Amino acid sequence: MRTSVLSEPLDYDGSQLSSLFAFHHAGIQGDSIVAWVGACEVGTESLVDQEDVKAGTFIRAAEMLHVIAEAFGERLETMVLRQRLFARLAADLIAERSGRPVEVRGDDVFVADRKASVSIATVSPVSALFHFGLNVRPDGAPVPAIGLAELGVAAFPFAETLLERYRAECDDIKLAAAKVRWVT
Repeated sequence: MRTSVLSEPLDYDGSQLSSLFAFHHAGIQGDSIVAWVGACEVGTESLVDQEDVKAGTFIRAAEMLHVIAEAFGERLETMVLRQRLFARLAADLIAERSGRPVEVRGDDVFVADRKASVSIATVSPVSALFHFGLNVRPDGAPVPAIGLAELGVAAFPFAETLLERYRAECDDIKLAAAKVRWVT
């Protein structure tokens, strides 16, 4: 798996959650995880989560740290598990960097009952993907929210560490699976 943190801002509207995002934006082919900072505005018509569509919700924040992970040859359920692993890694790193208690509920991160993230996993014809958005400045969010800026956490160094921890964990999982014998 390869990682990249894009230095140029890119606003997120939901269309970025598509196969080969890393190939087109970071020149990475294959399993990848890419992060960048930009505003977030996802209207109901662009939401992947059909519960959110049915509820008529939307996603908005003045600035988010966006992450798209893509894995080829994986099923949706596996990507949901990876998404939840990523949320746990993000929560642990936020707690380390901010000194605040952080909670994970499903695939979302909360600090003091304020939502810090949005996340969704899906599949394309060629891969499984997840988007994880972590508020930097949550101005305009439709729910009580908190961001990295308020927590005193710098987005880019945070992103580099988080992506590396995810890559290392995924690599370690593959190694763990490759060291066991089958049983009868």
